[in-house]
Order: sequence, then C-alpha cells, then structure tokens
Amino acid sequence: MALKTRHWDRLGNGGLSFTELGFGTAPLGNLYRAISDADARATLDAAWDGGVRYFDTAPLYGLGLSETRLNAFLRDKPRDDYVLSSKVGRLIQPCAPEHRSGVGKWFDVPQRREHYDYTYDGVMRSVEHSFARLGVDRIDILYVHDLCIFSHGSKDVSDMRIEEFFAGRGYDAMVSLRDQGAIRAIGGGVNEWEVCQTLAERGDFDLFLLAGRYTLLEQEALNSFLPLCEARGIGIVTGGPYNSGILATGAKPGAYYNYEPAQQDILDRVSAIEAVCADHGVRMVDAAFQFPLLHPAHVAVIPGGQGASEMAGNLQAAQAEIPAALWEDLKATGLMRQDAPT
Repeated sequence: MALKTRHWDRLGNGGLSFTELGFGTAPLGNLYRAISDADARATLDAAWDGGVRYFDTAPLYGLGLSETRLNAFLRDKPRDDYVLSSKVGRLIQPCAPEHRSGVGKWFDVPQRREHYDYTYDGVMRSVEHSFARLGVDRIDILYVHDLCIFSHGSKDVSDMRIEEFFAGRGYDAMVSLRDQGAIRAIGGGVNEWEVCQTLAERGDFDLFLLAGRYTLLEQEALNSFLPLCEARGIGIVTGGPYNSGILATGAKPGAYYNYEPAQQDILDRVSAIEAVCADHGVRMVDAAFQFPLLHPAHVAVIPGGQGASEMAGNLQAAQAEIPAALWEDLKATGLMRQDAPT
C-alpha cells in the first residue's frame, strides 16, 4: 500500500507534496547510542522502499553527522522525488575534545561544539554549511531551530533569542532566501506551541515543525495556535508524536515522556488510553501516529527511527485505519479534548 500524501501550497508557487509519514533524522546523528553507517543507511533504505519522501534534518543532529549521512543516501535520488528540510540557529564549529557539545546525548560524533547564532550572518552561514554537508542543490524548507524554553532554559533567554532572531535579521535572511527561490518555505522547528504562535504573530511563516505538543497526550495547541495556522494556511508537521516514547512503548516502568522518565500521572493517563485502544483492537502507537493527521492544518508526522525494525513499525502506523468510535470513546472518557478534530 502506498503512503498517503498531502499537498501544501500556501504561496501559490506549486507547493510541496508530503508523505504523511516523514523521517526525522535525529537518531541518525547517533542520538543516545551510536549506530554504524551501514545501519543508518539500512534504515534510510527501508524508509525509501516503504514510500517515505519527506526527510527532516538539522545541523545539531549528531553535530553534522545526520546531514552527512543523508548526503550519501540522497546522492542518487531524483531531486524532485522528495522533500527535504533542515534548520538554522546553530553553527557547528570544530573544537578540542574537552569542549565537544552534547556529551552523553550524541555518541561517536565529530569533535564539534554548537554555537547559537540567530542573526542574518548566522543564518546564511548555517545554510551554506548545510548545503555542503548535504551535497544537494536545493533545501525545500528551512526552520529556525529551538527558540524555546526547553532548549534555552528559561523564558527570559527564549525571549532574548527570539528578539535576536528578528532584530538581528535572521528572520530577514530566511525571507530573502524564500523570495529568491533558494528555499521553498520557511518555518520554525520548536518544542513549544506558544513560541510557534509568537513567531506566527510576528512574521510570515509557512510551516511549523512542532515537536510533541499536539499528541494523544497533549492538545493545548488547540487553544489558539492551531486555529491561527488554519486561518493563515500555515502547515503543521508533528514531530515526536509518541512524546519521546511512552505512546509507543506504553505505560511500562521506565517509559519516557518528554525525554525523562514519565511521572505517575502520565503513566496513569497512558494506561487509560491504552485500555480504550485495546477495547477497539487498535495498537496505541497507531492511534498516536494517526491522531495529529486528523487536524486539517497537518501535512506530515515524523517519528524518529534508529533501525529498520523501528521504521517498519512507523510504516505500519502510517497505514493503520482507526475506527471513529475510538476517538469518540477517548472524548467520552475525558482522555481527549472535545474540540479535537476527529
């Protein structure tokens, strides 16, 4: 069965066609554990053979490793056959081993340190470096990366970085690249919908990659952000649809939620969702994948995958059929917002 696609064309320039299942390549940067080049390639091959045609990366992922692994994979693929996104906001610089960024998060990666730079020059340099690592002649979507509290540690610093992005003309650089046709669309890749809304209110953005904030567990983005996107024709890509694991693994001991072991209230809520899914003979991971796509602004969902078996699971979830009664029961039991599109 072919993967379903969604076409986005906010700008009237022909737009982009996304497979509903995209590939988030952070795991290919040796996130939390090292994988070999061969295993990374096998995962990418499994994705392509399964029909995946949207690939998202970033300089941060493996401090450049994710982009360089995509280089070899994409080299023989017809450029018009896939959508590619990368990100700006960090420059990845050579350094001494003792100064390497992401120790304990990125394994067996180049000796590099990340340096935040949301200015005009920083954005332009980041794009140039990404083109060199990726080896492609076109990047379709450029997201400004991690302007959120999660990444910067406080709202004050997040606000400061947002101001740097606008006042330092990083935003102007992205608009210029789009206006020149060098980039097809611009957006934000962020962990918090509130920051996405701030960006949408201050600038003219096309797409947002929102990680983990519109899922079976979290729907607060319906308050104001998602209605704003609908009104403006802004597309949404959901990253982290399993909330960093728990909606895939279930509420087992040690399950992860938002990159940390889940607290008891989350475990209890997930157990309740699991029970409703079981009543309908549905894998919870399938429901978790399909749920964001019920919202009309969504164009794709991009779970990570660090091996061919995980990719096979994502392909199965992308092709699952979920009975409407499941969503109705989740609403009836208070496990889903009443205003969530189903």
